[in-house]
Amino acid sequence: MSAPHLDVRYVADLVRLKLTDDEIAELQPQLDHVLSYIEQLNEVNVDGIEPTAHASAVYNVFRADNPRDTFTQEQAIANAPHSGSGLFLVPKVVEG
Repeated sequence: MSAPHLDVRYVADLVRLKLTDDEIAELQPQLDHVLSYIEQLNEVNVDGIEPTAHASAVYNVFRADNPRDTFTQEQAIANAPHSGSGLFLVPKVVEG
């Protein structure tokens, strides 16, 4: 069975990319190769194999959420280069 064909121009249009003819000529064989490999993977017999998201078990490593002492507001802003009204003052980074 041959790999399905997916046109690079179609994919580029979906993600709103403008590709030159040279880029398309370079990318189409690469995409065809990837699809061919995926087709090979689809032929593997996976009967009786449970789907997994990771190759090895993954466990949460969260620490216990225990209350503890923390900084006061004054201590938190004590070393800030600029502060006012108990807040950190930072330069404006968004032009409006």
